[in-house]
Parts: sequence; C-alpha cells; structure tokens
Amino acid sequence: MLNPKLIEYIFTAASIQRWNDYPRMVELVELDKQAHKFIIAYFIAKSEKVNMLHLIEAGLFEFFRRVVVTDIRPDVFHKALEKKTDEINEWVLKKLHNALLPIENGEFYKKFTNYLKDPTIYKKERYILKAASYISTRWEFSIVYQTSQFLSGIDLVKSAVEEELEDYYDLISVRKIALNKKLAKIVDLSGRLRFQKRWAQTPRIPETSVLGHMLVVAILGYFYSINIKACDSRKVYNFFCALFHDLPEALTRDIISPVKYSVSGLDNIINEYEIKQIDDAIMPNIPNELREEFSYLLGLDGDGKDEFTNRIFDKKPVIVDDLTNYNEDKYCAIDGLALKNCDRLAAFIEAVLSISYGVKSKELSSGTVYIKKNLKEKGSEGLVNFYDLAVEIEKYLMN
Repeated sequence: MLNPKLIEYIFTAASIQRWNDYPRMVELVELDKQAHKFIIAYFIAKSEKVNMLHLIEAGLFEFFRRVVVTDIRPDVFHKALEKKTDEINEWVLKKLHNALLPIENGEFYKKFTNYLKDPTIYKKERYILKAASYISTRWEFSIVYQTSQFLSGIDLVKSAVEEELEDYYDLISVRKIALNKKLAKIVDLSGRLRFQKRWAQTPRIPETSVLGHMLVVAILGYFYSINIKACDSRKVYNFFCALFHDLPEALTRDIISPVKYSVSGLDNIINEYEIKQIDDAIMPNIPNELREEFSYLLGLDGDGKDEFTNRIFDKKPVIVDDLTNYNEDKYCAIDGLALKNCDRLAAFIEAVLSISYGVKSKELSSGTVYIKKNLKEKGSEGLVNFYDLAVEIEKYLMN
C-alpha cells in the first residue's frame, strides 16, 4: 500500500513549526495547516465543478513537496519557487524517490514528477488549493495576531495576508468565507480541531491534533484505494470520508475508545448527542446542494451515524458487505471497514513513533498492543493486510 519511509515523511509535517518567528498562544504545525487546507478546498471545489480526484492528487503532491522543504519559511519558499523551481523540484524528487517509487508500480511517482515539471497540469485545482491555503493561513494568523500586536510591522503582515486572499475573490466560496457567511463557520469549526490533541492523557512526540489525524487517515485511505484499484469516485469518497470522519469532535471532543466502550450503552448516548450536534451546528452551515453528499460522507443514514460502514449511494445510502461488484463511479462507494483500519493504523503509528523517540508511557505501550490485536483480528481488507503493515512500520521505526 505504502512504505514506512513515506509514513515517516507524512508525520514529519507534525513537527514542522509554522509562524515560529512570532509569539503564539498554541503550537501551529504544518500537518494541521495541510488538513485545514484540504477541508477548505473541498468546499471551494464543490462550487466550481472541478475534478475532485485531481484536487486530491494536486494537494498530496504539494504536501509531499512541503514536507521535504521543511526549513524554508512559506513566503521565502514561494519566492524561491519563482526563480529556482526546477532545482527545488529536482531535489524534492530525489529525496522522495525511494519512498514513492514502489507505489502503484511507479505510476504515482510518475504523476508526481509530471505535476512538478508541468505547471499547466491540474491548473484549476492548483488555483483552488492556493485559495484554500491562504484562507487557512489567514485563520492561523488571526491567532498569531492576538499575541503579536506589540511587534513593529505586524499590521503590514496583516494587510499582506488580507490582500493575498483578495486575489481569489472570483471563487464564490472564497467570497462567502471572506464575508463571514455560513461556510466561514465550517472553516472555523474544523480549524478548532487543531486544539484537540490526540492521546491527550499521555506525553507524546510529536504531538498530533485531531485535525492532523484526519488528514493522515485520509492519505492512508487514498493509498488503500490505489492498492485495490478503486474507480475514481471510490478514491474520492474514501479520501473525503476519512478527512471528515472526526469533524463532529469539534463539538463533542475526542473520546478514546476504551472510555466509549467501558460503560454499557455509553457509546450509544455519545452517538445520539453527536448526531444532534451535527444537525444543530454543522448541517445548517453546509450549502444546500451539498448536504446530501456531506451526510453520506459523515455516515448519516436517517437512523444513526457510522462513518465506518461499507456503503454505496443508490438514491439513498445503502450498507453492503462486499464492494467488489460496486467498483464503478456511479455507486460512490465508500470502504468504511478499510477506513476504520486506516484510523486504527494512524493511531498505532502515533503511539509507536513516540516510543521510537524515547517518550514512552503505559498508555502508549498498552495502546500499541490493543491496536495490533484489533488489526490482527479485523485488519485484512481487499488485498491489504493492515496488521502486516503495522508490524513493518513498527520494525522500521524501532530500528
């Protein structure tokens, strides 16, 4: 599906500090910024009728380039790209060659190479991703500004951030967000997930937020989709189902599985409350034309909510055991059981990565054992064995 080296690159983004030359009340890291950007890009793209698979691929290509170029400040990075594009891209391709080449028999690396070398590829999708990036940056800066107003020149930075966004006012969703319309509330709600830390009951390095975790699961879901040769629609729905799977936790907080299931019936109460919060605080802010699809992504079916079910959309959501016969764009299939294993695998990596850095606790140790047990029992989906992948990742990180 993907290799441990690429996993390591993905989690590097959790350690890349943003705005680290300004005082901040919270840590702002690249993984969260990228996750927020993808969420915003989804809503912009849906009002522009672009190819959603191209949007995902372009976003991943930009993400992988950014995790390699870790030490250059974003504004300097963009200036450098204007004059040294070819040299920077060649360096990025060289660094990622071994991590990306095994995927899809080299086809993914070939797409990545073509994307970096030909700026006309996915032109509209690149434009939308830039707009989403600036909106996410503006949201971050609103935090930085609160603690930096005493610094000379800070208002110049504020003006520059605002002016950059004006360049994308031809996109209707950008105008709505800038005018603080309903979509702005979704941007704000999803952004707040960076304040909720995963494994909050134990020290861990690197710390990851619920927001960053959502993107990791989405990336794992995308590569799973490639591995099973999913149709384009299935790739898209798997990615965005994973990307939004924890969005309601902005309203309910992250409740770990052992707590959810420690008291009989507690998980049902939590689920009912979560649905009410979605109905009251999320769905009213989703554009009308998107509500049906967004409900489907969140796993709402009228009777309850379960984002991790195998399902298709045939006039309404239909749960199916086996998606083999539904690998066509018209079914909008979601591999919920596989995405649950992607969620488990992401949690496992979060724990074992910290242990590999020497920050170990009883919670992390028992967590890795618990997750590996689940993956061994339930982790075989399609052609992918998530347990074997977990063992391979653990071996790589601990050596």
